[in-house]
Amino acid sequence: MSLNRRELLRYGAMAAGGAILSSSASSTALPGIVYAPSAGSPNPLTGLSQAPQSSLVTPSAPGGINPELFAKAKAALDSHHIYARDTMAVVDFSLPSSEPRFHLVDIASGEVESFRVAHGRGSDPDHSGFVEKFSNSFGSYASSNGVYTTGDYYDGKYGLSMKVRGLDWSNNNAESRAIVIHNAWYAEDDMIPIHGKLGRSEGCFAMSRENQYKVMRKLAGGRMIYADKLA
Repeated sequence: MSLNRRELLRYGAMAAGGAILSSSASSTALPGIVYAPSAGSPNPLTGLSQAPQSSLVTPSAPGGINPELFAKAKAALDSHHIYARDTMAVVDFSLPSSEPRFHLVDIASGEVESFRVAHGRGSDPDHSGFVEKFSNSFGSYASSNGVYTTGDYYDGKYGLSMKVRGLDWSNNNAESRAIVIHNAWYAEDDMIPIHGKLGRSEGCFAMSRENQYKVMRKLAGGRMIYADKLA
């Protein structure tokens, strides 16, 4: 069959129109894929578990004790294999001597009793009331930081007192330096309204007589004292 020029042009126009309609029809089907499914349609994400979100762990501590210092004290119980674990003391030498900073902690209940305690005069040469430095050296008259355990009672210069043993390189001369828990007149609480701070010891944990007896009763038998200051 032969077609003349007019018929060829007419059939070409019809074919082009069909192609345009086909392209338009296919393009109108695309938005159904892009838009969210209509109400009532199943959610394809239902049942998939979400990745767990990380949470920040905030160290906790009994009231009145710096959490970082308390965490170090708890770690020391394990690293030094302390047998008696019902009560321990945490001494925060970041605080001035005017504040209760010798914390007796009931580890099971979290209850805390806090007392004032003097520091060594070698740790505070200007008598500011703050510990400026620690020393383990003989003749330094300074307080030493680190882990201690309590030793025997004895009757000395200040009456009934308690020996302590230093377990770290920073305080292992404690016994030889005669570092102990004792009472002293300059560590009585009535020093605060008069002087605004306690007097200074020669490195010992000096307290009021009343508080010293409470502390010794609860720490006797090799219980731990953790003493330090945070920068």
